[in-house]
Amino acid sequence: MTRLSVNINKIATLRNARGGNTPNVLNAAINCQNYGADGITVHPRPDERHIRYRDVFEIRPVIKTEFNIEGNPSDSFIDLVLSVKPDQVTLVPDKHDALTSNAGWDTLRYRVFLSDVITTFKKAGIRTSIFVDTNPVNIENAAVTGTDRVELYTEPYASGFNTDAASAIEPFVRAAMLAREAGLGVNAGHDLNLDNLAYFHRNIPWLLEVSIGHALISDALYLGLETTIRMYKSQLTI
Repeated sequence: MTRLSVNINKIATLRNARGGNTPNVLNAAINCQNYGADGITVHPRPDERHIRYRDVFEIRPVIKTEFNIEGNPSDSFIDLVLSVKPDQVTLVPDKHDALTSNAGWDTLRYRVFLSDVITTFKKAGIRTSIFVDTNPVNIENAAVTGTDRVELYTEPYASGFNTDAASAIEPFVRAAMLAREAGLGVNAGHDLNLDNLAYFHRNIPWLLEVSIGHALISDALYLGLETTIRMYKSQLTI
């Protein structure tokens, strides 16, 4: 079964735009789980324009499914993860001013750095995942860092899906197969939505987890959060 982890960053973005505590991020995490989400993802950034570090500490006790924290492994991020001890940490090479995640790791260049960080997290009993593109070199070098999983950066797939779905999915199938052969679990995320998710899943049926935020929360404005989560989960069974 492929698990759906709901990224609630956009709910925090809406809250931060006005100040106060509306919408309530903690309640959103609880509701997502109650409505069928298999996990909750947060991606705290240094400027805290989305999820704040304080949110992460508040959310942790209410997570009854799976908690995934994404981010660039700065010293402060590492300290946060070790304090909170999520089920999974996903390492993303975000620049401090990045609008959104827009690239995977160069795992050849950063292999030693990533290996050290992953060793630290695994000693604490935290499952690790590295955000990567489909370049075989990055998959192969991810495997030697000791990571448990890779998360495929799917924006190129989403961009090409409506033009030529078969061509768009091809490099992702190859990358996922290479990762599986290397003993890595495969996650995926970025710009997956109700239009392209089922096709992605059909072609990579051993996919362990998808993390979806922007599209899902946007759809929820029209469809309601409970209905939207149910619809996304249904795409993972087609």
